Amino acid sequence: MTNLVVLGIYLLIGLVIKRAGKFPDNTAQVLNLYVIYAALPGVIFTKVPSLEFSAELLIPVIIPWVLLVISASLIYLLGKLLNWSRPIIGALLVCVPLGNTSFFGFPMIEAFYGSDAIVYGLFYDQFGSFFGLAIYSTIIIALFAENPQGERTRPSVLAIGKKILLFPPFIALVIALLIKDMSYPTVFTVLVESLAVTLVPVIMVAVGFQLKFRLPKGSKTPLAVGLFTKLVVMPAITIVLLWSFGFDSHLVQVTVFESAMPPMITAGAVAIMAGLAPSLSAAMVGYGILIAFITLPLVHQLLQWLA
Repeated sequence: MTNLVVLGIYLLIGLVIKRAGKFPDNTAQVLNLYVIYAALPGVIFTKVPSLEFSAELLIPVIIPWVLLVISASLIYLLGKLLNWSRPIIGALLVCVPLGNTSFFGFPMIEAFYGSDAIVYGLFYDQFGSFFGLAIYSTIIIALFAENPQGERTRPSVLAIGKKILLFPPFIALVIALLIKDMSYPTVFTVLVESLAVTLVPVIMVAVGFQLKFRLPKGSKTPLAVGLFTKLVVMPAITIVLLWSFGFDSHLVQVTVFESAMPPMITAGAVAIMAGLAPSLSAAMVGYGILIAFITLPLVHQLLQWLA
C-alpha cells in the first residue's frame, strides 16, 4: 500500500506542476524522451542479465497479441451493434487493445511485485504493446482516419519497420540479450543502475503532467464500455487463458497484471492526432489511469488468492 501511495504522490506532483504554469508545455514529452533514451535502457541492462530463459517466457510475448485480436473483435462488434460512429469505433480499437504497460505498468509492477519482476513486463511491453502500437495502430488509423480531403491513408511498411528497429528500448533489449552472459564493467554497472532507479518517479510525474479528464459529450457509453473491457474483461480473459499454468509464479501474475493496465498514453495521443474522437481518446487515458488505481490492487489480490 505504501508503494501505491508513493506512486499516487508522483502522479499528483505531475498534475500540480502542470497547473502551476511554471514548466514548459512540452515538459511531459521531454520526460518521456528521457525515459525512452536513458531510464528504460538502464532498467533493461540491469534486469536482463539475471533473466533465466525458459519456454514460459513466450507467455508475456504471445498473450498481448491474443488479447489484441479478442478485444479488437469485441469492440468492433459492439460498435456495429450499438451504431457507434467510425471515429468512435476507431478510437476504441486503438485505445482498448493497447495497454499502458510501460509508462504506467512498470511502476505498478515494481510497487506490487518488486523491481526484479519488471523484466517480465519488459517482454510483454516490447514484443506486445510496442509492436502493437507500431503495427496495429498504424493499420487501424489507415482504415478509420481520413485526411482533410476525405481520403484514407495507407501505412508504410518501411516506416513501421524503421520505427521498430530504431526504438531505443528495443535496441537496448536486443543488445542486452546478446551480451547477457558477459560481465559488465563496474562503471557501466553503476551507470545503468543509477539510471534505472529514476524510471518510476520520472515516468509517473510525466504521466501526471499530461493527464486530461474531459468527459466527452455523447460518448459516455463508449467510454464506459471501453474502460470496462480494458480494465476488467481483458485481465479476466488472460486469467482464463493462463489457468492451466497456475498463478504461483511472478511471470504469470505479471502477465495478467499487464493485461489489466489502462489504455496507453501514446495510443491515445495517436488516436487524437488521427482525429479519432479526440475527447473520447483523452478521457480513455485520463479516467483509465485513475480507475486503475482501484482495479489493479483488486487484480493483484485476486491473483494472490488464486496462487
